[in-house]
Amino acid sequence: MGLNDSSPGAMRNGRSLSDQWAESVVVRPRTTERHITVHKRLVLGFALSIVTLIIVTAVAVVLSIRFEECGGRDRDGAPGESGSRGAGGSGNMNVDRVSVTTEGGAGGRPANRPGGGAMRIHRHFPFPTNQMYVVVLHRELKPMRVYRLNVSFDAAIEDELLGFFRSSYTLHREKRYLAVTQFSPIHARKAFPCFDEPIYKATFSLTLRHDPQYTSLSNMPVDSSSLSEEDGWVTNRFARTPRMSTYYLAWAVCNFTYKETQTDSGVTIRLYARPDAISSGAGDYALHITKRLLGFYQDYFKVQYSLPKLDLLAVPKHPYAAMENWGLSVFVEQKILLDAEVSSASYQMELTMVVVHEICHQWFGDLVTPVWWEDVWLKEGFAHFFEYVGTDFLFPKWNMEKQRFLTDVLHEVMLLDGLRSSHPISQEVEKATDIDRVFDWIAYKKGAALIRMLANVMGQTLFQKGLNDYLLSHMYSNAARDDLWSKLSQAMRSEGRDIDIGQMMDRWTLQMGYPVVTISKNQSEQLPTHYITVSQEHFLYGQEGRSNNSLQWQVPLTVAVGNASSVCSESLIWINNKTETHRVSQMDDNTWLLGNINQTGYFRVNYDLQNWKLLIQQLHNNPEIISVGNRAGLIDDAFNLARAGYLPQGVPLQLIGYLPEEQSFLPWHSASRALYQLDKLLDRTDEYSLFSDYVLRQVASRYHQMGWPTNGPGSEGNVLQASYQTEELQRELIMLACSFGNKQCHRQAVAYISDWISSNKNRIPPNIRDIVYCTGVSLMDEDVWEFIWMKFHSTNAISEKKILLEALTCSDNTFLLNRLLNLSLTSDLVPEQDVIDVIIHVGRNPQGRNLGWKYFREKWDILNARYGEALFMNSKLIGGVTEFLNTEKELNELKEFIQSSGVGAGPALARALEIVEGNVRWHRLHRRPFYQWLRKPPSSALG
Repeated sequence: MGLNDSSPGAMRNGRSLSDQWAESVVVRPRTTERHITVHKRLVLGFALSIVTLIIVTAVAVVLSIRFEECGGRDRDGAPGESGSRGAGGSGNMNVDRVSVTTEGGAGGRPANRPGGGAMRIHRHFPFPTNQMYVVVLHRELKPMRVYRLNVSFDAAIEDELLGFFRSSYTLHREKRYLAVTQFSPIHARKAFPCFDEPIYKATFSLTLRHDPQYTSLSNMPVDSSSLSEEDGWVTNRFARTPRMSTYYLAWAVCNFTYKETQTDSGVTIRLYARPDAISSGAGDYALHITKRLLGFYQDYFKVQYSLPKLDLLAVPKHPYAAMENWGLSVFVEQKILLDAEVSSASYQMELTMVVVHEICHQWFGDLVTPVWWEDVWLKEGFAHFFEYVGTDFLFPKWNMEKQRFLTDVLHEVMLLDGLRSSHPISQEVEKATDIDRVFDWIAYKKGAALIRMLANVMGQTLFQKGLNDYLLSHMYSNAARDDLWSKLSQAMRSEGRDIDIGQMMDRWTLQMGYPVVTISKNQSEQLPTHYITVSQEHFLYGQEGRSNNSLQWQVPLTVAVGNASSVCSESLIWINNKTETHRVSQMDDNTWLLGNINQTGYFRVNYDLQNWKLLIQQLHNNPEIISVGNRAGLIDDAFNLARAGYLPQGVPLQLIGYLPEEQSFLPWHSASRALYQLDKLLDRTDEYSLFSDYVLRQVASRYHQMGWPTNGPGSEGNVLQASYQTEELQRELIMLACSFGNKQCHRQAVAYISDWISSNKNRIPPNIRDIVYCTGVSLMDEDVWEFIWMKFHSTNAISEKKILLEALTCSDNTFLLNRLLNLSLTSDLVPEQDVIDVIIHVGRNPQGRNLGWKYFREKWDILNARYGEALFMNSKLIGGVTEFLNTEKELNELKEFIQSSGVGAGPALARALEIVEGNVRWHRLHRRPFYQWLRKPPSSALG
């Protein structure tokens, strides 16, 4: 516990505890399965050893807050400055004495002997390396007795967005303050002394004392409230919580208002936000779906929600999209407040999924918590998977789990997980500074993809049965991955299916990456033609690590055989070895093979070139024979296999030649993601127009057929309508057309902006406003930029503010881009959590790439100081600014930057270096054949 106390008592009697001993008491076991046992042994060892370490789990936290001053007080009671006092915590601690009571034993059992007394403290001192405070007692503790450690501790309210921090907003031109907690993963120790690790669960009784003009909230309802006659302050005592981990404890003090609803089972749900947001109805949508979601999860998991209430708190500033504190979930405003008049379909979809994610955590995370941080995916993977399952429950026509999951989760995380710098989903975490790195898209998205694969292997009924048993067996406690595998295996055995889930899944969770499975029709004369050869190897974008790679997986490969008019039923083949031969019926020279049906597996599929040719012919002649999910999957696999050198560059380009016939959103979405990656690689090359003209040829006919939406704000084009898929396809085509230079698209966007400026009425349909704003800013003069800047400041709609700000980064004027960068970082004009997005979007602009990259390096110390401790922030910034650098000069600049300034960035800089090296390698190896293919007539062959 990093409490930087330099009190004289730390060196009492002239002796000091060795650093080696202090380090030894927190050495982590190397596998999750040992954690529970080892932690119990540690606790028992502390009780029996002569030199004993004790840190208190707080029974009550009493905080006095005066928001007129919004800061701490010094020891004389004068107002003081708030702020962090070290990585491990903030505040001052004074350990007075230990008093022994024997009225109860361990676990609440009566002790045999009455009595009690005081125990002398030999000495005490902070140990910042492990963020601990060490208390050495005069004699050993006796087992089965209760000891009370009295600790005086005071801490200021933080200005940084971690621990117990203050935030602010403006209402009627008046600045107002609120204070709220963000304890995950290791910031509860900043607010009160505690065993701040997931396995140390406790019940909490919280008391908050504050000015009566404010409202206080916590995990549980207020149990009693009193008003002091002395100073007029309110004291709220909250009901005792269930057993829970420290990082889910939460409280807030604010002058928000709320709306509420109640579930059929009597759970009160309230949404707290700024008074103007509540009165405008901006929180109504989230409140409505939360009520439905509590019922959905209770039915799905067959486990009741555990608390009497659930509060949703919308705060102006927060380091993350949301935090799932049990009974008091905190959201940044733009992830929970919805203005139905101006919010786009994509904004509403994202908001919906954030709420679905956090409500799932009330079971996976809050009720059952991972033993240790290395398996954080046990909660984040499930919550990310259920974003799609839960959203399907709310809006079945969106078809999220079978479609958007593929492009937004599976395909996206495979980009990261195909790098040498990736890591297993279960990572060893041995010290506090390692914890941040486990919260990445591998934990969230790969976790979700593996859970989805497992659910499809097991079947829905058995999957739900296993989850129910897992939750009931570990509720109010902790679980490791083997606990989950055990319950899922038991569910399988109950139906006579003897699959060892642990043996299968250990390969996927303890190894990094994933396989590319290559399916070939058998060329051997010794075997009949209806045999296939299947091989697996570790997929890597860089060829350097492939030759000596020995990783293998147990792959649940589904395979189907098809021809011009039909597809046979799929079959499941388990691939356990590097190369295997399997019999497939109904196969001849004219049939094609298709693997990983509906993309349920976490792997890529490659084929021999003849099979690729047959699949491409099928897509050109009758694409709907192949499912929507597999059409999207073929596009993603082909582009990434080509990028990594497994396929000729022409294969994916020839494959998407069928797109003018494609009527579904998902394959277009998959193609556009791949094309934008190529666009950023090629947008500064001399022959770029060859590529952009090719894309526009694929887009033109479908774009003109779909046209532009005519609905204005508040009309029938609402996202809740059945036309969602059509609207998303229309939006995708407009985005592609405007991005790659379609003149008619540009004229329409300019006309919309001109009409808005001249009439001061925004008639641009909400679903395409971001495209129109960006296109208008990039094509029109400086006055338009100033107009958008003004609208950014004047609008109160959270979703509108975000897209207006991003549009400002689309300018071709480097002076304006530089002005925006400086204003974002050095003023209060841009919300703190949006500064990173501004820098990233400037870097994605071809005219701003050098500017964004240079600005990032110059301001690194400031950016790292501001965002370095917040999960995801630095990683997002580093990845966003560097991912499209692709020249030797930029690669050398990145290497120099890492050499001089790489401290504190974790694995993000290593990943960035590998991506940029890959971009440079692609230019060296593949750019020439890529452009050569584009010069060929369309009828050319695959090679």
